[in-house]
Amino acid sequence: MSALTVSEEPDQNWDDLVRFWEEMEWPEGSKVEIIEGIITVSPAPGLPHNVIAARIQRRLYSAIPEDWEIFQTLAIAVPSRLGMLIPDLVVTPLPDHTESDTHIPAALAELVVEVTSKSNARHDRVSKPAAYATAGIPFYLLVDRWAPGGPTATLYGEPKGDVYRVLSAAKFGDPLTLPAPFDLTIDTGEFPES
Repeated sequence: MSALTVSEEPDQNWDDLVRFWEEMEWPEGSKVEIIEGIITVSPAPGLPHNVIAARIQRRLYSAIPEDWEIFQTLAIAVPSRLGMLIPDLVVTPLPDHTESDTHIPAALAELVVEVTSKSNARHDRVSKPAAYATAGIPFYLLVDRWAPGGPTATLYGEPKGDVYRVLSAAKFGDPLTLPAPFDLTIDTGEFPES
């Protein structure tokens, strides 16, 4: 992963960051996010990462209402945290309209899922949950393949300020339950560990 600081000027604003993010030609296949005001370019995730996201997505389809969708490459905006984030999965009701065709407000999301990669684990553990909680996203599921002590899946909820409460956690191999509106148990034993 590499980071590109757009400007060192203290008066750089959100609109300038978004315009730069939207208009710049980025390397094909890369994931480009704004994390705490810094444009971050990451390579496409590998096979185990994608397998985990696909298995969670498959389970979620059986639990969401017809007017909700699950997206793998949808950017969500958190201007108050200078964040344009692209979670591995975003579960959201389909908005009637949006001001942009490149992203939606993070507050529309009901659940975001991040699967750590070795190079971005800190963002998924610290920066992104703070932004998601600030936006009021009800649930954040972190699948941490690189957690100290072995791979884990942790469901966060009840956002207050920029902090979530841990609702449940599981080591790979144990079930993890998502409460209403999902009412779904995910078998983390289906996840590849490497």
